[in-house]
Amino acid sequence: MVALRYAARTNVGLGSKSRNEDSAYAGPELLVLCDGMGGHAAGDVASSLVVSELVHLDGESHGADDSLDILERALDEANSRLADVMEVYPDSDGMGTTCIAMMRTGTKLAVANIGDSRAYLLRDGRLTQITKDHSFVQKLLDEGRISKDEAQHHPQRSLVTRVLTGRPEDTPDLSLRELRVGDRLLLCSDGLTDYVAEDTVAELLRRDDRSPGQVADELVQVALRAATRDNVTVVVADLVHAREGTTKPQVVGAASERRRAQTIGQLTPAEKAAQLTREATGTTLADPPVLAEEGPSSPVLRWLRRSLVAAALVVVLGAAGWGAWAWSQQQYFVGEQDGVVTIYRGVSQDLGPVSLSTAEDLTDLRVDALPAFYQDQVRRTLSADDRAGAETIVTELRQLAQGRCVPVVVLPDGTRTSQVPPGAVAVTLDPDEAARAALPVPTGAAGDGADDAVATATAGEPATSGAGGLRDPLDAGVGLGDDSAGATDDSVAATADDARPTVQVLYPEGCP
Repeated sequence: MVALRYAARTNVGLGSKSRNEDSAYAGPELLVLCDGMGGHAAGDVASSLVVSELVHLDGESHGADDSLDILERALDEANSRLADVMEVYPDSDGMGTTCIAMMRTGTKLAVANIGDSRAYLLRDGRLTQITKDHSFVQKLLDEGRISKDEAQHHPQRSLVTRVLTGRPEDTPDLSLRELRVGDRLLLCSDGLTDYVAEDTVAELLRRDDRSPGQVADELVQVALRAATRDNVTVVVADLVHAREGTTKPQVVGAASERRRAQTIGQLTPAEKAAQLTREATGTTLADPPVLAEEGPSSPVLRWLRRSLVAAALVVVLGAAGWGAWAWSQQQYFVGEQDGVVTIYRGVSQDLGPVSLSTAEDLTDLRVDALPAFYQDQVRRTLSADDRAGAETIVTELRQLAQGRCVPVVVLPDGTRTSQVPPGAVAVTLDPDEAARAALPVPTGAAGDGADDAVATATAGEPATSGAGGLRDPLDAGVGLGDDSAGATDDSVAATADDARPTVQVLYPEGCP
């Protein structure tokens, strides 16, 4: 017989976040870590809701054969719960959360993962990442476009491609693993992995003379020494013999109402779920009844008491409203206005007829120039810690848009490349210029075919320059040459001796 010895720790970090949006749960048969996102759109609510929906799995009897199906159904129900909350409370629209959930059945471990929070396994001194990030940087790594060292400090490392947001397509990765006594598990949010090198994490985990609680404390402290600006949350668990395991579940982060750690006693799974649901939604038991004999007997006294209470409420609500307004004007987010990426000051919500945000900077970056996933992200708004953070997001989006505009050269034989061969003539027009010149749009070319535009000139024959002129990128390699001659010459002449083949340089629609 085996058991888990575990500990969960969290810290709000050194950034400007005043609340912890991470939530974690550690129990004898269940480990869960969620990193909420959405800023003003209630990321802390999202993470704590998902934890509260999964906690009933701890203590229930499951077989190894159906553990993955049970875990998948529970996450699907938690995701549906997010959708229900956003439908009832529009202010929470746009919230989401990453999630790593591990359910143990004997030595079998069912693992579900979505987002960029991570899980590691230390076995015989070797550390292995057992989850895969759902992020833009991970996509670049998979394609071999950046190295692992470059990924550690990549400016777009915070952009995730898949999280729980209440949509049916938010599905996690699932796997089943075999554990051995002596294995050590780590679940962590990106507040650790974005600031602390993996080698350092491995070194701390290898200290088998330290308990999971001591290791978890050290991991949080090393993240703080690395000046982590994000919430940092870790769960460390060792597989040990049955009598050496931990029996009391722990919950930390947003799900514990911002207390550093809360230990849940020996409750039934239903009681645990009810308790965490109350914490996640902020609800409490109804007020107890008041006996008539306890109230004032005089109608005048009752009226006076109610008047004083009403006046006090007006003062308190007025002060709270002013404080909330002042706080909102210190927030920033990136959204869309008139189809353009825009930096806003405030929060992306309205209080009745009063808008709580104003557009501060209308950039020159069009939303439809971004990849489809990031168009949706901008329209749902991206929160920032401050104005500098918002400008950083715009810079990252601009780089993403430029990534769509890499030209593709189509050689006479139909081969596609990014290089113009020596001795060839290449002519390009942007999509608007091509439309005004009534040039045909080739099918089967790079990109989506109909979304690309091209102008070609055959050696020895005239070619129309259109509104933008001809470009001869012989020495640029990717179709970006000196176009000054195109403003005065309307044709390209060639003789039989110096005739050069023509290549097509395609740019996706929406590129500058």
